[in-house]
Amino acid sequence: MAQETPPKEYQARYQEVMKQTQWWREARFGMFIHFGAYAVPGRGEWVKSNERLTTEQYQKYVDAFNPVDFDARKWARAAKAAGMKYAVLTAKHHDGFCLFDSKLTNYKLSTRFGGRDVVREFLDAFRAEGLKVGLYYSIIDWHHPDYPNVGNHPQRGDSVYAKQKFNWDNYLKYMHGQVEELTKNYGKLDIMWFDYSFPGYYGEKWKAKELVKMIRTNQPTIILDNRLEENTGVVGDKRQISELGDFDTPEQGIPEAPLVDKFNNPIPWETCLTMNGVWGYSEQDKNWKSPELIIHSLVNCVSKNGNMLLNVGPDPRGNFPAECVNILSEVGKWMEKNGESIYGCGASPMKRQDWGRYTQKDNLVFAHWLYPNLGDINAKGIDSKTVKNVFMLNSGAELDTYKTWFGNKEADNLFIRVSKSPQKPDMHDTVIKIEMKKQ
Repeated sequence: MAQETPPKEYQARYQEVMKQTQWWREARFGMFIHFGAYAVPGRGEWVKSNERLTTEQYQKYVDAFNPVDFDARKWARAAKAAGMKYAVLTAKHHDGFCLFDSKLTNYKLSTRFGGRDVVREFLDAFRAEGLKVGLYYSIIDWHHPDYPNVGNHPQRGDSVYAKQKFNWDNYLKYMHGQVEELTKNYGKLDIMWFDYSFPGYYGEKWKAKELVKMIRTNQPTIILDNRLEENTGVVGDKRQISELGDFDTPEQGIPEAPLVDKFNNPIPWETCLTMNGVWGYSEQDKNWKSPELIIHSLVNCVSKNGNMLLNVGPDPRGNFPAECVNILSEVGKWMEKNGESIYGCGASPMKRQDWGRYTQKDNLVFAHWLYPNLGDINAKGIDSKTVKNVFMLNSGAELDTYKTWFGNKEADNLFIRVSKSPQKPDMHDTVIKIEMKKQ
């Protein structure tokens, strides 16, 4: 069956998206930061919804939220040391409480934090470290009086609450106005990360076209996630890029293969991932992912043309949890030696092997030895005649290669002698750099 040809308008939009996201697709690794008054109860960012708390009941957490240890420069240094190239902070989460000094509400930290604007300090500090910056903004709002008790609103199903008069246009004016503040008053933003749409509340329910037009007018080079759409860009059973977003956002998991549109073009995507089980700070959740799993997940994403946005939920005082600091430090040590196999890399035409995965950039193929392996690493699918050099990436040492092993003479064998042990020399991921001859 012949491949469907994309319409000219779609092709133009696709090319625009790929151009706008080029820096982001080369960066590959970013930090998500979920910070807000929900850190005080320490039961995750959905505590108000999960426990059906009223605004009055939730107020005690807002009053107690005083992040006296907050130091955006410390956060930025930690992200940079971990090998991250960009970061996204929650300017406002679903609870409606703002970390920026919005002129449209008093429901904000700056009124009780000496006038300090956490968003501005974040942006200044991360830019100073050379990182790209983005802001998360929740288009739903459990606090605003004109936002109805729909979806996962804490008062969902409350028939008395539902009898209130809600002025949807007034809420949209407020929501659009806050996005305008963020995109006009805080300098150059690289990413706007919206969350989220649901049945009955997506697309033009948010006046999304008008919203996006305003954003792109204020920030011509900004890139947007695709959560202004309920179906996140899926039409029927096929994905496609729309006017409302530039990249796809799988959450807490990694696709089985590179994401493509209905015309089989690769599309930008990013997995957002927590280090434990929740996005906001949790005092009890100590189910931390290991540095090795984080590294393997990053390699998995890049091997499928994807990015990874790794989350930190600072505690109520504004500190990164010690466990997060330790994980980021370990990941950073690996990235310092092996970042070449991540930045600017993507999928390779070679198939995944039992020992691990490939990433590739132009004529450089990176074999990621992830799992215990008996014998030499066989970089199956690479013709030895096309290979110029093979090195251990973290040391630069040359590695011996062979075409055959115990009678196995298949044409696409490339046996690489890395270690005499079945265990990886690098405990997390041993990377082999294969330099191909340029055609």
